[in-house]
Amino acid sequence: MGDVTEDFSSITPTNECEEHVFIAARHMLKALGASKNVSEDLRRLLADVDIHLSKKTNITETVLDGTREVEEQLKLAQEKVMRWESNRSMIWASGHEEASEYLQAVYEIQRLMESLRSSPSSSSGKQKELLDRAHSVLQMAMERLELELLHILAQNKQSFEPEYLSFRSCEEDIVSDVSIVSTEDESIGDTSRRDSSGTESENHIVDLVHPDIISYIKSIANAMFASHYDQEFCHAFTNFWKDALDEYFFTLGIDKLSIEGLLKMEWNCLNCKINKWIRAVKFIIRVYLAGEKRLFDQVLGEFGSVYSTCFVEASKGSMLCLLNFGEAMAIGTRRPEKLFKLLDMYEVLADLLQDVDSLFSSEIGSFIRTEFHELLMKLGDTVRATFMEFGHEVALYPSTNPCNRGVVHPLTKYVMNYINVIVEYASSLNLLLGGVQDGAELVPFDQNISLDNFCPLAHHLRSLMCNLEHNLDKKSRLYKDSSLRHIFMMNNLYYMVQKVRVSKLVTLVGGEWIREYTAKFQKHATNYERVTWKPVLSLLMDDDNKTRKSILKERYRSFNISFEEVYKNQTGWFIPDTELRKDLRISISQKVILAYQSFIGKKLQCH
Repeated sequence: MGDVTEDFSSITPTNECEEHVFIAARHMLKALGASKNVSEDLRRLLADVDIHLSKKTNITETVLDGTREVEEQLKLAQEKVMRWESNRSMIWASGHEEASEYLQAVYEIQRLMESLRSSPSSSSGKQKELLDRAHSVLQMAMERLELELLHILAQNKQSFEPEYLSFRSCEEDIVSDVSIVSTEDESIGDTSRRDSSGTESENHIVDLVHPDIISYIKSIANAMFASHYDQEFCHAFTNFWKDALDEYFFTLGIDKLSIEGLLKMEWNCLNCKINKWIRAVKFIIRVYLAGEKRLFDQVLGEFGSVYSTCFVEASKGSMLCLLNFGEAMAIGTRRPEKLFKLLDMYEVLADLLQDVDSLFSSEIGSFIRTEFHELLMKLGDTVRATFMEFGHEVALYPSTNPCNRGVVHPLTKYVMNYINVIVEYASSLNLLLGGVQDGAELVPFDQNISLDNFCPLAHHLRSLMCNLEHNLDKKSRLYKDSSLRHIFMMNNLYYMVQKVRVSKLVTLVGGEWIREYTAKFQKHATNYERVTWKPVLSLLMDDDNKTRKSILKERYRSFNISFEEVYKNQTGWFIPDTELRKDLRISISQKVILAYQSFIGKKLQCH
């Protein structure tokens, strides 16, 4: 008998139809139990079975009541969700109460789904139906929340103050793109000014959205993550900011060009793009991405590493675009006119190194850190090679024609203005040139000068100016007139000394160099006087007081002829520096006048 009751105890009605069968079975049991023909043992068995069926019926009634309650609750939540499907208004734009009510409906659906899944009779047809219905409504709500998210972001994305996006004209920053020998005196000094504007804005982290709506975004994120729609939220959030960053690239004037396309560009066009890149890379990394990472942390920080993954995904495309531009510059041709822009790029990357390490500190962002560090090293190598190439060109540049009038050669102007700008980058160049030796083609400067007190840049600048001097000496040999040769060398060496004396170069090359080269241009001035005026003035000199009058007269005539010839030949020669020209005139005048006065005195004695 016990086995029969145990078999009945394992049976539980799973739907309303089965419940009616159980009720009918109980009526039958009661009718049999009331029969007089039933034995006492059978009667007791029927009573036990009736008790078990009664318990099962009560359980079923409870389950059915619970299912009906879930259905009613789901209906109410569904109505709240469906009400907005036909409404074109945005929920969060309609007020806090509307948004809160909608989120409550979402959380209610989540709770009901969890309840249905954990119910003992979850495999019943009715509960499966309710679960599918709840899932459908939840998916509809998630799609709506994603739409609300994008609308909130679009409506509340901050536009930055004009100072963040202000650029100086390209023409103001362009370093001369002309060749090493065709540049004019002021071309480098005027066109290679380093841009120090925007420092305050570049250190200011901006809010990408209005701070008041961050709580709205977080509420949507929490609801979608709780509903296991975290990937959908991250995809929408990440793509929005990826597109926003592309828009700022356009605003900043950055074109997403391939390395091949950049390498084919003319230097003047590329130069302008470098200016924009330098400003943009500082703004993007130090201002924009810093603000973006903070926003991602505020919204997704509580979900662990998700926020850093999303941030890297949103920013990596634009970062790689910036790095590709730098890569193109690092592998391009190494021309002297590119050095300053390469240095600007190198210094801005060096300055941003810690920012990048901090922004992409996670493992998933390590590849960006690696790319950034490698680009910095490549640019450093290119700067070093370009600087050395400049030294080679100074040493080896040939000339076929002498410079007119013996004036300062364009090469001298170019080199001295060039290295005056180089001094502005002394810190970086000392780092990059440390341990680098001059090439075999370069002529070493005076070996008697100790190098112990000179930094690497000072060593290379002194060597470079020494090579300039040797090149100028070769160019002076193109003059047929030895006097003009000395004028040419005097003008150029004096120009070099003055450029060093009145600039920061003096702190690098030192007073010893100035004294050395001052002595050199003075020697050329002395040699000019000796070669030019000694033969002329010798006509007025005679130690023999008994020289006849006719001889004196002939010498006087020869002196006048020689003087006229010198005057005629040298009228077109030019000493650009006023002070140098004045000093030389005084020196020559004193010698001529003294010789002339002595000659006249002798002539008077003969009379």
